[in-house]
Amino acid sequence: MARYTGAVCKLCRREGKKLFLKGGRCYTNKCALERRSYAPGQHGQGRKKVSEYGMQLREKQKARRYYGLLESQFHKYFLMAAQKQGVTGENLLRICESRLDNVVYLLGWADSRAEARQFVTHGHYCVNGKKVDIPSYLVKAGDVVSIKEKSAQSDSFKNILEANGSRPVPTWLDVNREAATAKVVNLPERDQIEAPVEEHLIVEYYSK
Repeated sequence: MARYTGAVCKLCRREGKKLFLKGGRCYTNKCALERRSYAPGQHGQGRKKVSEYGMQLREKQKARRYYGLLESQFHKYFLMAAQKQGVTGENLLRICESRLDNVVYLLGWADSRAEARQFVTHGHYCVNGKKVDIPSYLVKAGDVVSIKEKSAQSDSFKNILEANGSRPVPTWLDVNREAATAKVVNLPERDQIEAPVEEHLIVEYYSK
C-alpha cells in the first residue's frame, strides 16, 4: 500500500484524537478536530456500535497514523516487540518512539513527523557524529543526535528552531538547544510516551 497523501486532518477526525500530523496548526484553534470533532464523510455524525474487532482495528490504525508508518513496517515492529522481554505493547511503542524521524520531531527540529522524515532523508541530521539519512533508524540509549552544522545555519532551520523553542521535550531526551544536539538518556518507559493509543488492543488485534 502506498503512503497516504490525502488531507491528514481527516485522519485525526476519523480516529477522534489529535495525531499532530499538521505541525503547528494542531496546537491552535484552527485544528480541524476542534471545529468538527466527528468523523469525516456523509455518515460521520451517525452513532455506530463498534465491535471488539473494530476497537482493536481502530487502535492499530491510530498508532500507525500517529507515527506515519505503513502496515508492513508496523507489523514488522510488532514482531520485533513480541520477541523482546517485557510487555509486547510497551515494547512496540518504544520501538516506534526510537525511530530517528520521531526523535527529530520530539526535539522540535521539524514541525511534524512527515517533515522530520523528509529532513532525515535529505541528510540534515547526524547520530554520534555520522550522517544518517534513514528515517527508520532506531536510536539507542547514549546516542547523540545533532543537526548538521551547515543545516543548522540555514534560515529555514533557524525559523523551525525558533518556532518550536518552547515545545516541551520528553524527559528521555536531553536537548541542548543552543548547540542543536540531544542525547538519548534512555529508551522511553510507557509513562514517558504520549501516544494516544491503548497498546493492548493492538496486541490483541495481531494475536488473532
